[in-house]
Amino acid sequence: MASILPADPTLDEIRAALAPLIASSAAFDGFGQAAIADAATRAGVDADVARLAFPGGGRDMVDAWFAAIDARMAEQWPADKLATLKIRQRITTLVETRIDLLAPDRESLRRALALLALPTNAAFAAKLGWRAADTMWRLAGDTATDYNHYSKRAILASVYAATMAVFLNDESEGFADTRAFLARRIDGVMRFESWKHRRSARSIERPSLARFIGRLRYPGR
Repeated sequence: MASILPADPTLDEIRAALAPLIASSAAFDGFGQAAIADAATRAGVDADVARLAFPGGGRDMVDAWFAAIDARMAEQWPADKLATLKIRQRITTLVETRIDLLAPDRESLRRALALLALPTNAAFAAKLGWRAADTMWRLAGDTATDYNHYSKRAILASVYAATMAVFLNDESEGFADTRAFLARRIDGVMRFESWKHRRSARSIERPSLARFIGRLRYPGR
């Protein structure tokens, strides 16, 4: 097969080009050297060079594949296109887009998540989950810089992880059960956010007992 890469590609370009091919091979071989060799052959890349693009082995392969999913999601739903939707619809659409992009390689996703579930990969798995959530929130137009920046991403990362667990075993048509599960989880998150905003508003409006006592002691202030 002719190379899908430009002449004299960088390792980053090789990594990005091979990541989806490795994912399709990983369903049979896992994220190991056999998957790299097969992807390199299909892409017309020297196998030794291909291995150099993934010095961290399976973790690097999964990282590159998930980054490719991020990129394809962003291509399908640029910020200006998402801006026409309500915030709940934006997040739902982005997660469902990821489901559609991962669907052809669901067995590879199972192997990837099994790899990330190893105790030695816990921090790395959290990093990838956070990156996915951060990418989705940024595309959705989130500009929060306070604690909401972190809470939104932590909540979405949790929802996304739970949704992927359902997706792996979903045999319903069009992954209808996964989409319904996602809708319920997002509905719960939105109710929580609504309650949080109402509680915050009440806290601002609630009279301060300390301020009232202070005025009794120092009426001129």
